Amino acid sequence: MLKKVLALGFAALVLASALARAGTMVSYPSGTETVSGYLAAPEGPGKKPAIVVIHEWWGLNDFAKSKADGFARQGYVALAVDLYRGKVASDPDMAHQLMRGLPDDRALRDLKAAVAYLRARPDVEPSKVASIGWCMGGGLSLDLAVGEPTLAGAVIYYGHLMTEPATIAGLKVPLVGNFGGQDQGIPPASVEQFEALAKKDGKSVDFKIYPDAGHAFASSSDPKVFRPDDAKDANARADAFLAKVLKKSP
Repeated sequence: MLKKVLALGFAALVLASALARAGTMVSYPSGTETVSGYLAAPEGPGKKPAIVVIHEWWGLNDFAKSKADGFARQGYVALAVDLYRGKVASDPDMAHQLMRGLPDDRALRDLKAAVAYLRARPDVEPSKVASIGWCMGGGLSLDLAVGEPTLAGAVIYYGHLMTEPATIAGLKVPLVGNFGGQDQGIPPASVEQFEALAKKDGKSVDFKIYPDAGHAFASSSDPKVFRPDDAKDANARADAFLAKVLKKSP
């Protein structure tokens, strides 16, 4: 019964965010193509820090847009990129197909172009841009950190991790990551290995494994997966990190 209540509460929060949404769809160039994204920005004058929000394998859905809205309320210009070009999955099979059909090089190009778009905006402080992503988007947040070393920081929620020591050694962007101890796709051993290699090379990496949590524990609408206490802690870690790297004085 409690799980049903939590699920209904989660769905109500997403719905309320959708109804109160003040963001807008924007377009920007990515190579020879045009990409869309959901932009949420705080009111008021002056340049602000910015965040590239990277969706899960579902696509640019209400969850991703609600996260962008939430970041705008915290004072960030948030751009949730539409990597699927307008398609949003309605079930896991479709999500799997969309994810498999997303070229890695195009995804990274779109995300790097999103950083360039944000930095060119008059309301964004160019040196204060970070990324955050969940599931597929978590892995892409790390990929963007490697491909765009001038990012101020990157947040990873249960995303894939690279294993090449040379790539990890070249990492320049500080990272915070939240992972599930019961995640079959991103096993804890791989998380610990990455963090150990990174810290050995003096990188700024802060990963946390939630022992009883599985994959998508902080973003799933399924009450069997979503863990409110772990999600609250993980989100607090992400918020504190973003405030540190984006709002501190140079």
